[in-house]
Amino acid sequence: MKERLEALLNKIESFEIKAIEQTEQFRLQFLSKKGELNDLFEEFKSIPNEYKREIGQKLNVLKNKAQEKFDEANNKFSSDKLKNTKSEIELTLPSEVDFAGSRHPLAIVENEIVEIFKRLGFVYEDGPEIEDDWHNFSALNFPENHPARDMQDTFFIAEEIALRTHTSSVQVRLMENQNPPIRAIMPGRVYRNEAISARANCFFHQIEGIYIDEKVSFADLKQTLFYFVQQLFGNDINVRFRPSYFPFTEPSAEMDISCLLCKGKGCNVCKYTGWLEILGCGMIDPNVLKASNIDPEKYTGFAFGMGIERIAMLKFEVKDLRTYFSNDTRFLKQFESI
Repeated sequence: MKERLEALLNKIESFEIKAIEQTEQFRLQFLSKKGELNDLFEEFKSIPNEYKREIGQKLNVLKNKAQEKFDEANNKFSSDKLKNTKSEIELTLPSEVDFAGSRHPLAIVENEIVEIFKRLGFVYEDGPEIEDDWHNFSALNFPENHPARDMQDTFFIAEEIALRTHTSSVQVRLMENQNPPIRAIMPGRVYRNEAISARANCFFHQIEGIYIDEKVSFADLKQTLFYFVQQLFGNDINVRFRPSYFPFTEPSAEMDISCLLCKGKGCNVCKYTGWLEILGCGMIDPNVLKASNIDPEKYTGFAFGMGIERIAMLKFEVKDLRTYFSNDTRFLKQFESI
C-alpha cells in the first residue's frame, strides 16, 4: 500500500490545473466519494493494526496535499472570474433606481385633511395614547355604566388606565388648559377591542375637531363640514346629516356622503344603501364644557370626528382596510407620485 500512496502522490503533484474546468476534474478524480483517495481510505480499514498508524499518517498527509492544491486552484480561478466581471461593468451607464419609498396612503389622507381645516383656522393638537378614565370617558359625559367602558370595547392597562378609544381625550386636555375661543383638530391613533375585518380593526386613526366660541351654532358646524367634504371629494359630492347620539354632544348627527365606490348604486362597503357614514358630529354638551370649567351660558361649540381609514377607502377606492396594514410594496408603490 505504501507504493500506491507514493504513486498517488506523484499523480496529484503532476496534475496540471490550467482552467476552472480542470479544478472540478481534479476534485472528481481525487477528492470525491468515488475518487482514488476515498478508495484508499476504504482499503485502510482492512490492513493489519500494526501498520495502521504509519499508513494512516501518510494517507492523511496525502489527503491534505490534495485538498490544498484544490483550494488554491479554486480560489485562483474564482478571483480571476471576479476581476473579469468587474472589468465588464460599464460605469458610464445610468444606475438602476431602487424603490425609495413613498408616503403611506393614510398619511397622505391625514395631511390633506389637516391642510383643509388649517385653511379654516384650525390648529394642530396632539395628546397621549394612554389615557386615564377622566380624559377618555368621565369628562366627556360618559355615564358610569356606558358600554364603551366595558372590556369588550376598551383595552385596559390598569384600573382606570386604558389605550384611548378616541382622540376626544385631546379635546378635554385642550379645554382644560386653554380659554375660548378654541379651534383645533386632533389626529392620532386610537384602539378598540374589535374583531378585525374588511371594515374594522383593533386600532385605527381618527381626526377630531373642536370649535368653541360665543354664539357658535349648528349651522356653523354644517357649513364647516360641507366645505370640508367638497374640498376633499369635489363639488359634486352628495351629503346628508342624520340625527344620532353621542354622550359628549347634544344635538348629535352623523354625516353621510354618497358612496364613491359604487357611485350610489349600492355595494358591500356601503351595505347596498348608496351612502357611507364618514363622521360623527354635534354641539358640545354643556356638561362637557362645565367639566373643563368653561361657562356654557357664555360659550357654545361643536365637535366632530372621523376615521382616516374610512376616508382613505373612499378616496383611493380600497374595499378592505386591512390592505393598509399589510406592508405589501406592490400596493404602496401605487402612491409614489402622490
